[in-house]
Amino acid sequence: MTQKFTKIFFTFTFLLTSFYGYTQSLDQAKILYNEGAYEEAKPVFEKLVRQSPNNSSYNQWYGVCCYETGDLENAEKYLLVANKRKVMESYRYLACLYTDLYRFDKAIEMWDGYIELQKKKKDDTTESETKLRQAHNLHRMQEKTEDVQIIDSMVVGKGDFLSVYSLSEESGNLTYYNIFFNIPEKIPSVVYQNQKGDKIYYARPSENGAFVLYSQNKLLDAWGDEKILMPNNPEDCNYPFVLSDGVTMYYSSTGNESIGGYDLFITRYNTNTNAYLAPEQMGMPFNSPANDYMMVIDETKGLGWFVSDRNQPEDKVCIYLFIPDPSRKRIEETEDTDKLIRRASLASIRDTWKEETDYTDLIKLAHTDLTTKEKKVEHDFTFVVNDKTTYYTLNEIKSHETKDLYSEVISMNKQIETLKNKLDEVRSSYTKGNASAREQLKPTILQAENQLYDLMEKARIQEKKARNAENRQLGIK
Repeated sequence: MTQKFTKIFFTFTFLLTSFYGYTQSLDQAKILYNEGAYEEAKPVFEKLVRQSPNNSSYNQWYGVCCYETGDLENAEKYLLVANKRKVMESYRYLACLYTDLYRFDKAIEMWDGYIELQKKKKDDTTESETKLRQAHNLHRMQEKTEDVQIIDSMVVGKGDFLSVYSLSEESGNLTYYNIFFNIPEKIPSVVYQNQKGDKIYYARPSENGAFVLYSQNKLLDAWGDEKILMPNNPEDCNYPFVLSDGVTMYYSSTGNESIGGYDLFITRYNTNTNAYLAPEQMGMPFNSPANDYMMVIDETKGLGWFVSDRNQPEDKVCIYLFIPDPSRKRIEETEDTDKLIRRASLASIRDTWKEETDYTDLIKLAHTDLTTKEKKVEHDFTFVVNDKTTYYTLNEIKSHETKDLYSEVISMNKQIETLKNKLDEVRSSYTKGNASAREQLKPTILQAENQLYDLMEKARIQEKKARNAENRQLGIK
């Protein structure tokens, strides 16, 4: 064997061995990838994508591994390379990634691209179109993020969230379903019992497995007269809580255009029809693409709680403590997208705090058991004048001009509430009516919506005038 031939032979053998090892490594990584073992497959794809940075498949596979292991920054970087080369699955994963990052406009763009490719392949687009509608709902909800003060949070085990709730006597009490009904089976639900102790609200699985809301009344010493509360809702409805008025109910549902898992809803009981009105979905930051549930408002303490599993491991949830705002004021319009995302996603509860405001006493109050003699003075309203001054009664207002202006705001807010209730009733009739009835109700609904918008805008302007007048009185520019 000549020296030249020997060199060629060994070179060929080395290349063949390297290629075999390369192919074997790729094949093994693809097996791990298809089995969902992304952590194990990730190093192999990382090496391959460095060797061939323009390979769309390697970028796709590595980007997915990054996404599935929580490395969102790198996931976006590599999935975008694959996306430029129209790799189909890159659209779906980028849509999910942008949803996680609260960049819903980008998520919409990616779902549109994914559905377009699905149609070309004649694939079923039903699930993708549902996700697209969800992304649109998320985008609209984000633009209406509420300016709520989240003053504390606590992470606990998923099955221990009620341990954080400390309700005053007037707000009733909450108990886990299996404990209240003394059954061994652990059903993920709660029972709310009103202050009088003569009525309970709860959810349990129906025959088709979906959770349904019920109520019962106390008949002498036993519970009975079970009634289904929302019979026409085919999705899960759970975790009810009713305010002291006996009319307003908060609950969670996976239906009614949920933006992800359980969403928080509010509804009111119509005594004329003996039925609940069409539910209203709560906004951000209360709702999120994760599960959000168990909204409770203690009117005596002036505090509220809700549970969310956003950004939490599977066995944990976070309970947020907040100050309820009946006006549900939205955050001021801003061109700062990052600021809006932080407020909508609750990236930090400190972002929601008012400057130079100490919440220590309120947080302490949240964990205090109040007896009837320790009732907190009820607030007539919440009028934020500036970062340091908030009024709760007319007597606190210093300026006569402000008092007159804000009296008009109070009157407008009562009209707004009345109009909202009427609109809810008409919408409920619209939902239940036939095609002819709906056509007749459309103009009424549109007119009422326009009236409501105009009245809310007038109230907002009037409140701004009152705020400015009071700040002048206080010597604040």
